[in-house]
Amino acid sequence: MRITEVECHPVRVPGVSPPFVWRDGLLGSPSEGEAAVLRICTDEGVEGVAMSPRRGSSVILTDLLDRVLRKELVGHDPLQREWLWHRMWELDRTEELPLYLLGLVDIALWDLAGRLADRPTWQMLGGYRTSIPAYASTVTYSSVEEYLDIADQALELGYPAIKLHAWGDARRDARLSVALREHVGDDIPLMFDGSAGFDLPDAIHLGHALSDAGYLWYEEPMREFSVTAYKRLADAVAVPLLVAETSDGAHMNSADFIQAGAATFGVRASTQLRGGFTGAMRTAHLADAYRLRAEVHGPEIPNRHLCMAISNTTYYESLVMGNPISRESGIDAHGLVYAPTGPGVALPAGLDYPPALQAFVDKETVIPPRA
Repeated sequence: MRITEVECHPVRVPGVSPPFVWRDGLLGSPSEGEAAVLRICTDEGVEGVAMSPRRGSSVILTDLLDRVLRKELVGHDPLQREWLWHRMWELDRTEELPLYLLGLVDIALWDLAGRLADRPTWQMLGGYRTSIPAYASTVTYSSVEEYLDIADQALELGYPAIKLHAWGDARRDARLSVALREHVGDDIPLMFDGSAGFDLPDAIHLGHALSDAGYLWYEEPMREFSVTAYKRLADAVAVPLLVAETSDGAHMNSADFIQAGAATFGVRASTQLRGGFTGAMRTAHLADAYRLRAEVHGPEIPNRHLCMAISNTTYYESLVMGNPISRESGIDAHGLVYAPTGPGVALPAGLDYPPALQAFVDKETVIPPRA
């Protein structure tokens, strides 16, 4: 079997309604724009697809296909995923590929493999579980009182755990974190995502509050450029750190965080930011060797497959937004997400795809792209 064509299909993605905000200094929810679907065709009629939901992806992907990727991929065996994954890293040396596109070819190849075998991709990756609990991952709200209301709604909807995205003010965020713990009691797992909003002194201040309040993990409080800063944070606070979400280098960079003693809870794994399924699986296995978690970052269908394929992840991340909030499609009243059953990976339903992509659209759940 050989790859015969590689295509980019622009897909219009609506803006989030109602729009939401992140911490101070970050852009909020994306407006309407063009995402991209990569389609890989073969001489045996088997195809694979992968979606980059980020607005503007189609322009970048089209350029990369025309200049670099098409001539690299056409003629190769699509089942040689390992070789092609290494080729993407070689190309990255000169192209500096965006993190969210670095693994797109790999996702499409794993989708193709699943369709060839008539199996869901999570089974092709090995398969560990058939369901996993989802936590409610908040957007940023206006007040402590609103956060507490959102927490009540999340628990009522069946979510067993809650992660905060707050304001990026260490002292205000600390007060919110303590108030939420007091509100929900000691039995509800709570997590905090700093969205890289702090320097080391403020990260330490907030970390002490999270330690005292018994938070399960403290995620990305600082930009992930300095492993040394994270090591100093790990030495200073008791709350476990979840790191290496957006840093470049996939498992290679995650290894540095682990070796330094900075990943005291674990590292992030995701298909979008860790080099597709292949990079995410490397990251998970690396973390497992050190008896650490590899928590899967973000919603989206590929990450549902990843959650079902690795042993050392705890939850599926489900974004809740607006007020009132609603439960993401495909999550049941007990807060469980179930393993996809269709072949390959699937594209999210509910978008206006061209006819060539209709056969790939998910028929089980509706998961609008978030980013």
